[in-house]
Amino acid sequence: MKTRIFVTLKNGVLDPQGKAIHHALESLGFDGVNDVRAGRLIELEHEEGISKAQMEEMCQKLLANTVIENFEIEG
Repeated sequence: MKTRIFVTLKNGVLDPQGKAIHHALESLGFDGVNDVRAGRLIELEHEEGISKAQMEEMCQKLLANTVIENFEIEG
């Protein structure tokens, strides 16, 4: 099986990578982009027996910094 985990910064947390992307887009002439928030995608290939609760525990203990990040499990 494959599960995707999307990790994003919580609202209110500064995102220097997003700001850099936004600035680069403006420099390349792409107008109309108001804000950019960068995150990451983690894909796990695993055995079928791993539960969503186990996935959440993996995120809370290692894959996401829950103080400043949110995560969403898909699959």
